[in-house]
Amino acid sequence: MNQTLVDLLERNLAHAEAFEGRFDDVQDGQRPDAVTVCCSDSRVLQDGMWDNDRPGQLFTCANIGNRVVQRTPEGEVVSGDVLYPIAHTGTELAIVVGHTGCGAVTATYDQLTEGLSEPPGIEHSIGLLAPRLQDGVEALPDGIDRETAINRLVEYNVDRQVELLVESDDVPDSVTAVGVVYDFQDVYGGRRGEVHVVNVDGTRAVDALRRAHPDLADRVNRLWEYDR
Repeated sequence: MNQTLVDLLERNLAHAEAFEGRFDDVQDGQRPDAVTVCCSDSRVLQDGMWDNDRPGQLFTCANIGNRVVQRTPEGEVVSGDVLYPIAHTGTELAIVVGHTGCGAVTATYDQLTEGLSEPPGIEHSIGLLAPRLQDGVEALPDGIDRETAINRLVEYNVDRQVELLVESDDVPDSVTAVGVVYDFQDVYGGRRGEVHVVNVDGTRAVDALRRAHPDLADRVNRLWEYDR
């Protein structure tokens, strides 16, 4: 048997022992405080980044590119896995979590600038990102290096996903939509693993965010303030 699976199952026993009594309040239902939409990159610790070890606090969704969009026969809509806690458990905070050096954003950038060949499933995911990143790619300054371009587009992608939540008729106005970037590459300064707030309900200018949300002021940070 694959040794990784064996090791994971052994570690699960330790988890079960530690958490045996922590499900009492939630085993018959859930009312999570927030839904998070993370990139499924293995370096993005979906609960760990919040130091969360409480079952029932976070409804976690993950896919490549931290997308909130889903393609249906009726067109593109906010994904059902994101909407479920909003529609059925009273969750009123949605957090889109991008991350530095995102591979999905990189692949989309390459697709838009050079063309790319990927298996159909990956092409589908990139196809959901590409229309939203096109304007961002065109807005990048001339001569910008690749790493900086990708990290600016990470923010741009987070902004577009937050925009989808804010503009969707399926998301009530009572829901706060927040965009953040998880930095494990020393891009923003500070400590690796810090979360930087880049967008709240569509507001993305750093000064405006700090004025409107003084309790978040020391966590608001952006690499790129653009016009479009």
